[in-house]
Amino acid sequence: MFRRVLVANRGEIAQRIIRACRELGIETVAVYSEADADAIYLRQADETICIGPAQGGRSYLNIPAIISAAEIADVEAIVPGYGFLAENAHFAEVCQSCNIAFVGPDPETIEAVGNKANARAMAVRAGVPVVPGSDGPVESEAQALEVAKEIGYPVMIKASAGGGGRGIRIASNDPSLINGYHAAKSEAEVAFKDDTVYLEKFVENPRHVEIQILGDRDGKVIHLGERDCSVQRRRQKLIEEAPSPAITPEQRKRMGDAAVALARESNYHNAGTVEFILDPGGNFYFIEVNARIQVEHTVTELVTGVDLIQQQLLLASGERLELDQDDVRLKGHAVECRINAEDPDRDFQPSPGTIELFVPPGGPGVRVDSHCYSGYRIPPNYDSMIGKLLVSRPNRRQAIATMLRALDEFVIVGPRTTIPIHRRILTHSDFRAGEHDTGFVERYFSAPHPRITS
Repeated sequence: MFRRVLVANRGEIAQRIIRACRELGIETVAVYSEADADAIYLRQADETICIGPAQGGRSYLNIPAIISAAEIADVEAIVPGYGFLAENAHFAEVCQSCNIAFVGPDPETIEAVGNKANARAMAVRAGVPVVPGSDGPVESEAQALEVAKEIGYPVMIKASAGGGGRGIRIASNDPSLINGYHAAKSEAEVAFKDDTVYLEKFVENPRHVEIQILGDRDGKVIHLGERDCSVQRRRQKLIEEAPSPAITPEQRKRMGDAAVALARESNYHNAGTVEFILDPGGNFYFIEVNARIQVEHTVTELVTGVDLIQQQLLLASGERLELDQDDVRLKGHAVECRINAEDPDRDFQPSPGTIELFVPPGGPGVRVDSHCYSGYRIPPNYDSMIGKLLVSRPNRRQAIATMLRALDEFVIVGPRTTIPIHRRILTHSDFRAGEHDTGFVERYFSAPHPRITS
């Protein structure tokens, strides 16, 4: 096991990693930007190092600064969390060349599954169902039109190196395909320095279901069940839950087996997620692999009792995976609401600034992962998520009731937050019946609503 690691992230995930390390007896070195000098988790780390100004490109994305901090602090490993450099194959390779363990998959694996066209080809080889689409990248308008004619409209143009909903366009006819093809390529070039795109049949009103996997270097891979992430806005997740109310035990087994097969095909080790869409007929199709821990890993922790961050550290240090597939049992139901400093009544406009009062909820079955406190200033430079509110109860009905109670208790004075829209979503009849899909938020919550005190 590692003696000392560097946490290459910020916010709630930095705090989450520090806590996991402390329980394992691992010393932590937390890096921070000038904007995060007052972060509370810096007090919990064994050592702290400032790596640059507020801009992410000059701090949390600054590979030389992070590597220098790691060498100065004499750490054995770097834990990237999610976002920033977590899926950066070059960063993982630099860590290797400096004899510092990267807590995640090998750079070759990150590179292979990070390209969505390549990952799709891997899925095909592994016998995993994929959405009908192009065989590899689409190189021209003519090829795009030919593929669209073959699979039928509507189609989705997707950036091979995409992520976070960027580099994606939906087309319903030839003119919109041509426009979308060029728009997706341009956006992909700006966002990812890679304008490669491919085509898939657009599955309307699907569920978004993802499978958590763990793998060791000896080739052992297991899955820890699914998370339902169908409550989204513009492909950004708002609410996650486990298990999914939309799948049966037999579907869970088939999706889990598919995720494990793909992980083995890609020589995957450490923690990761295989994402699928589920159509109204119950058919599932591979979307992508997330070669990192995800924001919503906490939902899986609550229903399995497995600490995924600790598992990451153990696996990265060379430990064998002690869990067997038969050891994984889903217990109860968990729901997570992402608490963002955004105003849902103004098209989710970011709302940075000082939190005058921060009083998290408590009580049976409630967990809050947040780095915030009364007097904390939310910087405008980073993602707007300021915390995750989770509940775990014996069944879904009770979990929803506890979440609503916890949302009512949660006091955040100062910035606008997403707490009001979470209340509206959780009381909607479609959500309560488990009949929502990825278009649910746009259908019912896109129009402005009267302000509700958060």
